Amino acid sequence: MVKIAIAGGSGNVGQEIIDALVATRKHDILILSRKDAPAGEATPNITWIKTDYEDPKELLQILQGVHTLLSFASEQDDPSSPIQKRLIDTAVQAGVKRFAPSEWATSGLKHLGWYAYKAETRRYLEELNKNKKVMSESLLENPENLTQENIYGSDDDRITFTTVHDLANVVAMAIDFEGEWPVVGGIRGTDISIGQLIALGEKVRGGLPFHVEKLKAEDLENGSWQTSWLPKVDHPSIPPEQVEKFSKVGVAGILLAISENGFAVSDEWNRLLPEYKFTQIEDFLTTAWSCKP
Repeated sequence: MVKIAIAGGSGNVGQEIIDALVATRKHDILILSRKDAPAGEATPNITWIKTDYEDPKELLQILQGVHTLLSFASEQDDPSSPIQKRLIDTAVQAGVKRFAPSEWATSGLKHLGWYAYKAETRRYLEELNKNKKVMSESLLENPENLTQENIYGSDDDRITFTTVHDLANVVAMAIDFEGEWPVVGGIRGTDISIGQLIALGEKVRGGLPFHVEKLKAEDLENGSWQTSWLPKVDHPSIPPEQVEKFSKVGVAGILLAISENGFAVSDEWNRLLPEYKFTQIEDFLTTAWSCKP
């Protein structure tokens, strides 16, 4: 049993991982959040701590006795990544052994300007451990939580799909892993090309073809692209009045990033945990789309 701190633990992905950790009944869990603890009966072995991440002394006190720190704190509005840096500095002072920064999506960052803080966090961690291993860190990468959606892009572009259930289970197993965490920690469910994905989707739907709209890279880059449907980017950090605007920018960036292999990841944790069987995309889609038009 170890003590685990989860920064930004009130978000969707953080909650999935908390649920998986609670299910093991092995660990004490601290949830750090800007929000008040939810009303209702407390969960055994979980302590909720409200913090704005601004006071290093407060963070140092919170992290006393913590073995592993998982961060889900988003800093889209500040590419200098002050929250991540503050967490890293206080974690080192508190003697935290392992740290996973707020990655959890994408391997590359090109075209994804709202993730600039991740690049700065990576640089900061690399500098920290340059001469001597101060703290074991792992960029736990899991590009796309598997959902039902239309896909645009070149047939040859590749993307990795992993269920949220598998991501949470692998993180729970990584906590118990006795070896060194890899600096780059890819978690790979299914690696597939866009063309293969479309063909698979049509197969699962009984041969019913998709309506596919092709877009030019230059149109995505200058914002002139138009489609009959715009996926909505839904995230707690995006104010409702900005969803439409961010969706236009976000979808273009994601499609351009896919063309640069930004959503295809390596399989470090697959190889470290060979006994774990990942959900494959065909099985997921068959279940999700069964008996649906």
